[in-house]
Amino acid sequence: MTRGILYGIGVGPGDPDFITLKAVRVLSTVDMVFAASAVKNSQSLAAEIAKPHLRASVPIQILPFPMTRNKQAKEAAWQDNARTVIKVLEQGKNVAFITLGDCMTYSTYGYLLKHIQKLAPHIEICSIPGITSYQAAAARINTPLVEGQESMILLSGVTGGDKFREISDRADNVIFLKAYKNAGDIAKALDEAGMAENSVGIVRCGLEGEQIISNVNEFQKKKPDYWTLIISKKSGHCVESQKKTE
Repeated sequence: MTRGILYGIGVGPGDPDFITLKAVRVLSTVDMVFAASAVKNSQSLAAEIAKPHLRASVPIQILPFPMTRNKQAKEAAWQDNARTVIKVLEQGKNVAFITLGDCMTYSTYGYLLKHIQKLAPHIEICSIPGITSYQAAAARINTPLVEGQESMILLSGVTGGDKFREISDRADNVIFLKAYKNAGDIAKALDEAGMAENSVGIVRCGLEGEQIISNVNEFQKKKPDYWTLIISKKSGHCVESQKKTE
């Protein structure tokens, strides 16, 4: 029995020009595409980016994943969605699961991947990396992420700045992804560490309504858009580059 191949594909941070050539090539061959969305939102930016590269007959199915801290609810969704994808693969169809940014960085694909590997270890899987949002943001403000012997810490901002507070004395450069809900507390934590002045917020990088926020303390007054990340460097940002983009 011939089984399909699962391709996990990062389609880039949002700008449709940032999808890789390999991703485009594979998308042009697959039989079905899956993308993730929140339970209350069936829209998928990743699907919009991928659509021009698919054959006209290829269906796109949006899989709902609950945005909750309830572990049982999340586990049930991952199991159900994994079985949905496996069912198509067992029919001999090649399938792409697409995600914004990189498929291996804070991605729903990572959870789905683990469950498919557990439930159907015989399935062939190929993961294709994509450009991350923080790489695109660093390029947008013309600021190197790391230089020389510097280190970089990548953090989720979902629970605010507490994780950063634990390690702030060891951070040369810090990236906060998913910063929108707790951007105010993240800004406060950066201020406490003396790094707020060397921090920049990037909202909707490469998309309509893009904003470069040079004073992250503004986030303590107003919650930003969903697509928000923060780059912070102990050595400081390139101020001239920031001024050109504001």
